[in-house]
Amino acid sequence: MKSMEPSFPVLLQCFFTQRLMQQKKVSPHTLCSYRDTFRLLLRFVQKKLHTRPEQLVLDQIDAPLVADFLKDLEDSRGVSARTRNLRLTAIRSFFRFASYEVPSRSAQIQRVLATPPKRYTRRLIHYLTREEVVALLDAPDKTTWTGRRDHALMLLAVQTGLRLTEVTGLTQCNLTLGKAAYLQVVGKGRKERAVPLSKPVVGVLKAWLQEPRLPGNGIVFPSMRGGRLSSDAVQSLLCKYLSVASRACPSIQKKRITFHCWRHYVWPPTRSTATADVLPGFG
Repeated sequence: MKSMEPSFPVLLQCFFTQRLMQQKKVSPHTLCSYRDTFRLLLRFVQKKLHTRPEQLVLDQIDAPLVADFLKDLEDSRGVSARTRNLRLTAIRSFFRFASYEVPSRSAQIQRVLATPPKRYTRRLIHYLTREEVVALLDAPDKTTWTGRRDHALMLLAVQTGLRLTEVTGLTQCNLTLGKAAYLQVVGKGRKERAVPLSKPVVGVLKAWLQEPRLPGNGIVFPSMRGGRLSSDAVQSLLCKYLSVASRACPSIQKKRITFHCWRHYVWPPTRSTATADVLPGFG
């Protein structure tokens, strides 16, 4: 009966190719995260058990070993409890898959699945005030190509609340800039949604799309080389503008602001004509 069971390497390959890619159709980001988890796990197992990955059997990866691996991540690599729990999520997902493929190992699998996540205090997420948003939108130098790009990018982000990957992956095919303007994106969890655009934002986008240096690949906010902006590049430009904006709005210096903070932007319910033109659709 044992000889009929798939080996650990076969199980792991099927988990990635069949379960994650074909059945669940997970995002490339999730796939990379799971891949990195098992890279770390296999290196830890080789160091601890002196067994190469191709020689491993499922019996060797039991609950105590998984617990030791998670502890080693915290001790040797200094990962946070949140990252530690993400690694555990990937391992649990694999063992849930294995429970159907190798039912004879159910007891061992259940012990691994019972490994608890580590509790931690969730850090407060900072949000942006009206004055801080105005200062940030005024920071780019709109006489330059990159300044106009960055202004349009941030203006779109504050009105729509798009995630970073959604903004950097936005193409002209996603935009409908007619009378009832909107953009269409596929976001987290492969959920497709349409987001309406205000008239002033449409005006900024139309002007930006007339820029002669836009590449032919359709990316709305390209890099200087015409490719897709990386997450690090966006965070770098945001840091630059935060430094400029903090001169006009010192409260920015007291906050840890990332691109995700656009999604926590608080707009007061009172109407203000003074900022309605700066922040279209929110006045």
